[in-house]
Amino acid sequence: MEIKIYEPGYKKNWDTFVGSSKNGTFLHYRDFIEYHGDRFEDYSLMFYIDGDLVALMPGHITNKVYYSHQGLTYGGLIMSPKTTASNVLRIFEYLTVTLRHQGIKQIVYKAIPHMYHRFPSEEDLYALFRYKAVLSERNISSTILLPNELEYSDSRKNGLKKAEKNKLTVLKSDDFSCFWKILEDNLSSKYDKMPVHSLAEIRCLKEKFPDNINLFVALNPVGEVLGGCLVFEMENIVHAQYTAATDEGKSGGAIDLLIDYIIRTYSHKTYFDYGTSTESNGLFLNESLIYQKEGFGARGTVYDIYTINL
Repeated sequence: MEIKIYEPGYKKNWDTFVGSSKNGTFLHYRDFIEYHGDRFEDYSLMFYIDGDLVALMPGHITNKVYYSHQGLTYGGLIMSPKTTASNVLRIFEYLTVTLRHQGIKQIVYKAIPHMYHRFPSEEDLYALFRYKAVLSERNISSTILLPNELEYSDSRKNGLKKAEKNKLTVLKSDDFSCFWKILEDNLSSKYDKMPVHSLAEIRCLKEKFPDNINLFVALNPVGEVLGGCLVFEMENIVHAQYTAATDEGKSGGAIDLLIDYIIRTYSHKTYFDYGTSTESNGLFLNESLIYQKEGFGARGTVYDIYTINL
């Protein structure tokens, strides 16, 4: 076993490995990890067995804690199709020993939810159990298995009827600035927060990943943007990263129209992940928010975070 700390000269090898891995997504490419490089001091790791690269782990160290990764929705161990359960146990053995010798007190590990896997990839969950990891945070997301025949709730059907009555339309757009203003106003008034990504950052990411990041907007008959949904698109799944609407859009059925449009547009995918509805590290469930998502037939999947005390 050999562990290398990532450095820029390994970028091609890293990205090539992610592209052929069984559970990596475009969030794990270096250009995505490094878009907020000023916020985190990178300490990503590359694991070799007998000279062969078998796994990657995006990460950083803050206050003697190794995180994988605070700047990503999910971090965790990215594995090749050939990586075995035995390999992963060896990785965790060397990882825990190495970090302990460096004075690291904890590992905080964001597991990649199973619906993002190209192939079964839960060897890390078994290794976490073996190394006495504690489930420290669990957030519930609402996910649709797209090949299933969906039955919308009456509330969602009524929302679609409102949108039709108000003659709203949906189209794909590259005008992020208009939507970002709506998004920032929504998050500020409801939660006193700002989006995880700034407008400049999301524009930069769109340039680097034009096929993976798409914005859909809802328009009224005079062409005003009433709302939007920004999605992250992957091989088998489309994820709603941000959804927001103006007051007029909310009352007029804009969000219902947007989500229905996205579900139909991506019906060839396996999953539509509508995002989490929890706050306070998973301890509070926003019931009105998840009710809206469940109205489209979405049901629960979890985003788990584990802690290993060293």
